Amino acid sequence: MASEFKLKDLTSISLSPGSKQEVEVEGVDGGKVLLVNAGGKIQAIGAKCTHYGAPLANGVLTADGRVKCPWHGACFSTSTGDVEEAPALDALPVFKLIERNGAVYVVGDESAIKSSKRQPSLSCAGSSPAGDKVVVVGGGSGALGTVEGLREKGFTGGITVISNEGYFPIDRPKLSKALMTDLSRLQWRDRSWFDSGNVEWVDGEATAVDFGDRTVSTKNGRNISYTKLILATGGTARKLPVNGFSVLGNIFTLRNVHDVKAIVDAIGEKGKKIVIIGASFIGMEVANATCKDNTVAVADVSKVPLERVLGKKVGAGIQKAIEAKGVTFYLGGGIERAEPSTSDPSKVGAVVLKDGTKLEADLVILGVGVMPATEYLRDNSILRLEEDGSVKTDDNFQVSGLKDVYAIGDIATHPYSGPGGEGKPVRIEHWNVAQNSGRHVANHIVNPTQKRPLDIPIFWSALGAQLRYCGNTANGWDDVIVNGDPAEAKFVAYYTKGETVVAMASMGRDPLMSQSAELMRLNKMPSKKHIQDGVDVMSIAP
Repeated sequence: MASEFKLKDLTSISLSPGSKQEVEVEGVDGGKVLLVNAGGKIQAIGAKCTHYGAPLANGVLTADGRVKCPWHGACFSTSTGDVEEAPALDALPVFKLIERNGAVYVVGDESAIKSSKRQPSLSCAGSSPAGDKVVVVGGGSGALGTVEGLREKGFTGGITVISNEGYFPIDRPKLSKALMTDLSRLQWRDRSWFDSGNVEWVDGEATAVDFGDRTVSTKNGRNISYTKLILATGGTARKLPVNGFSVLGNIFTLRNVHDVKAIVDAIGEKGKKIVIIGASFIGMEVANATCKDNTVAVADVSKVPLERVLGKKVGAGIQKAIEAKGVTFYLGGGIERAEPSTSDPSKVGAVVLKDGTKLEADLVILGVGVMPATEYLRDNSILRLEEDGSVKTDDNFQVSGLKDVYAIGDIATHPYSGPGGEGKPVRIEHWNVAQNSGRHVANHIVNPTQKRPLDIPIFWSALGAQLRYCGNTANGWDDVIVNGDPAEAKFVAYYTKGETVVAMASMGRDPLMSQSAELMRLNKMPSKKHIQDGVDVMSIAP
C-alpha cells in the first residue's frame, strides 16, 4: 500500500539538468531513493541497480532519460523505471514526489523502497490474434529476455520455451567466475514465475524444425506448433581434437551447471593440480577462481592471454596480475597429447606440450571457445547455416529468407551498427547481448514498425579485479591507447580504427565503461586524436 515517506535532510528539490542525488528515506530501514533530473524532468526512482545492487548514484544519467549502472551497464528509463538494457531483469520502482512545509516526501510502497526493484508483470490480460503462439528454442538469457519482453509489451498469446539444460534460466557468468552450482542462487526465475505468465516450459531437446509446417520436433517425440519461432540455443563448448582428450576422464568443458558440478567434484577439498587449456576469458576466470587452494597452470598457443580481444599490452598486464596469485602460464606453443594417470589409467594424469613440457594434472579444464549450438538445424533443406554454423539475420534478428523466424544470442550473425561496425555482420557471444536481442525480438513481434534502438555490446570478466568492456572489434582495430597499468588493475584502453574508438576496456575506473557505452550509442565518443590529447571522457554529457 502506498504511503508518504519523508526524505532526510531535504527541504526542497533543486537538481540541475543531468544531475542526480541519492537520498535516505526516513522511517524505512536502509531505504534510499535516487532523485534524477533528465532533460529537465525531476523524478524519484529506486536507488540500486536490480542486477547486483550497484548504487545508481555512481552511474550515468543521460539527457534522453536513461540511467546506466556503473558496474555492468544495465539501463533503466528514468520516467517509467522499465528495463532498457540487460543485464537487469527487474525494473526500478518510480515514486511520486511531494514538497510540503519545507520538506520533501516520496509516495510509494515501503517494500519497493527497501528492495529498489519492481518485478515485471507477466499478466496475460488483453488480446492477441487468435492462435498466436511464440515458441522459443533454448532456455538461456535470450529466452528470458524474450519472455519478459513479450509480456511487458502486452503480448497475450501462447508462449512455449523448449530447453535441454534441466533448469530455468541462470546467471551463467557465475559458472566460470565462481564455480557456483547452487540453483537457488543461480536461477533468475522459478517455475511459479513462468506459470504466472502462462508460459509453458518444456524440458527437452529440439531435434528438428519444419519451417513449412511451422513445427518444432523434440527428442521425446513431441511436435510443437508455432506462429512465431525464436531460435536461441546458445553455444556448445569446443572440445580439443588432440590425442587422449576424447578418451580420458577428468577432462572437462565448462558451459552449464552440470559441467561445473563435475569440475567441483573432481577438485574436491583442495590441493589439486589443474591444467587449463586456453587463455580465454573462461580459462582465465577459472584460473582466478581455483588458484587459491590448488596448483594451476594455463597453456595456450597465444603469446599473451586474451591477445585477440584486448591486445598484447593489456593481455600481458593481466597475465602478470594472475601470475601474482600463483598461476603458471605456458604460452606460445601447442598441445601434443593428454596422458593417462599411473594410478587410474581411465583418467588424465598429464598434458604434454609440443615442446615436450609435461604438466601433471589431476584434472583438465578446456577454455577453447564455443560454437553455435545449431546441430538440430544442419539437415534442414530450407535454412542454410553460415560457415561457422551460425544463423544469418537482419537488423531485427529475423532469419534471412524465412518469415516469422528469429535467431538470437550466440547462434546469430547479425548486422552491427555501432562505432566501426558499418552494418557488417558479426556474431557476439555475450550473455547480456543475448538478453537484449531477446527483448528486441519481443518488441518487433508486438510492434513490427518500431525501429530497433542501437545498444552497445557490454561484457565483464572476473580476472582478479573486474574487467569492464564495451563496443565491438569484430570488424578490426588498428591501434590501442592505454592509460594506466593493467598489471595494477587500474587502467583504461581505447581500441581505435582510424580515428574512431570502436571499443574500450577498463579496470578500476567505474563508471567509465558505462559512460563510454552511452557516448558510443549517441555518437558522442571522442576521436582517437581527442583521447590522445587528453580529453576526459567523463566530462562529456551524454
